[in-house]
Formats: sequence, C-alpha cells, structure tokens
Amino acid sequence: MDTRRRNNVTVVGRTDGPVLLLAHGFGCDQNMWRLVVPALAEDHRVVLFDYVGSGRSDPAAWDERRYSSLEGYARDVLEVCAELDLRDVTFVGHSVSAMVGVLAAARAPQRFARLVMVAPSPRYIDEDGYRGGFSKDDIDELLESLESNYLGWSAAMAPVIMGNADRPELGEELTTSFCATDPGMARIFARTTFLSDSREDLKSVTVPTLVVECEQDVIAPREVGAYVRDAIPGSRLVTLKATGHCPQLSAPQATAEAVIGFVGAAR
Repeated sequence: MDTRRRNNVTVVGRTDGPVLLLAHGFGCDQNMWRLVVPALAEDHRVVLFDYVGSGRSDPAAWDERRYSSLEGYARDVLEVCAELDLRDVTFVGHSVSAMVGVLAAARAPQRFARLVMVAPSPRYIDEDGYRGGFSKDDIDELLESLESNYLGWSAAMAPVIMGNADRPELGEELTTSFCATDPGMARIFARTTFLSDSREDLKSVTVPTLVVECEQDVIAPREVGAYVRDAIPGSRLVTLKATGHCPQLSAPQATAEAVIGFVGAAR
C-alpha cells in the first residue's frame, strides 16, 4: 500500500532543513498543527500525516486489531519514516502521540534524534503514588458515554478538553474534528488511548527530550508533566502560559518557540 496516500502525508518547509515529524492526538488530524507549521517550516522540513482512522487517511487501511494498541500507531509512524527515508528526526507528538513516539524511537533508534512531547500522559488513570488525573470509574464512564453517543460526547467533551472558555471557537474546532472521525474507529482509538499505560516505556528513552505542558490542563495535569520529566533522565520540562490540552491551537507561537528553541539547542 502507498504509505503517503494511506496516511495523507504532507511535507512542507526547507527540503534541506532538520526534519520535524508532527503527530496528532486522539480525535484530531494534521490540521491541528496548522498554526505552528509556518514558523516551524521557515528553517525545518516539516512532515505531517494522519493516523489510519483519522483525518484524510485511507479508511480502507483500518485494522481494528492493529489499532487496538499504541504499537499499531507506532507502526504508522515507522512506515512513514521508511517511505520518506527520514533520519535525524525530531518527533513532535501531541497527547497520546507522545507515547507513540516513545515506542517508535525504541523500535527504530537509528531514525530518531529527539522527542518533543506536547501535553503527554503515560497513563490517565490514578494509582497509588501516581496521579494521572482520572479515576478508573471516570475513564469507564467516559468510554461508556463515548461508545453510546459519540457525537453527543464530542460536543460535550471537546470544549472541556480544549479549555479556553473565553475563546469558544477553539472548542468548536475540536468538536468539529472529533465529529469528523468515524465513530467506530474513534471508539477503538479512545480505548487504546485512555486505557494505555506507557510508564515503563519511558525508561527506553535515550534521546534528548522536551516535555511541553500547559499551566492548566484537565487531561494532563501538572503532576503528569513532572512525572514524565523525572522518568526520562536529562529531559527538560517547559510550562507554557496556556490553558487546555491543545497549545498548538491555543498558544501556537509559544508552542512553536519551544520546539524551535529545543531543536536548535540540541543540535
């Protein structure tokens, strides 16, 4: 199968620039990066894609078994890298994609030079000594609501996830993105996302890593950012003066500056 078509791969920016591979989170697609891309593309080769089941990817490529684990999404990343022969890649993963990047870098370390984890969470469910932000009952209720009425869930949850109640257009955009996703595929991705536990995988990270968090984020609270930083030796944590779970939309300039500064410092 043509990976470029399957994953709706887009390449912009300087052809000879350092490679930035941008990966979207649950319910989103590459369009969610559009406000940071112009700044990133000035000096970088920026590669964007949609996971199978999201955006304008090829729905015929959907495989429920493959995409019932984060490994399936990591395979998408690795196949995009192989198709374009990407090397010395800075992987920029939003939300659950931060953990997908961890898995991909562990499987093909020769391709990845750096990780940027935007609003990451290795586990959403609280446990003794770990705060993910949700109880098991919270997640069970979230998934039950999503599975029984995906469109209604999207309309209710997207503004909460986005935050920034004073900027309702942001919540409306995320709602539209959620609603554009096939409900059946979204249910699988949601379960894969919210029931995952990638804490042990963080120990595999050996490349320079930047963790980017927001001051207020109902999906990935500040304790999670600190946990990820502490779990990856030598990683750096940046807290943006931003609210919500999608700073690439709510604070695009600050997000772009964090990425550019990190890549420049790490080279």
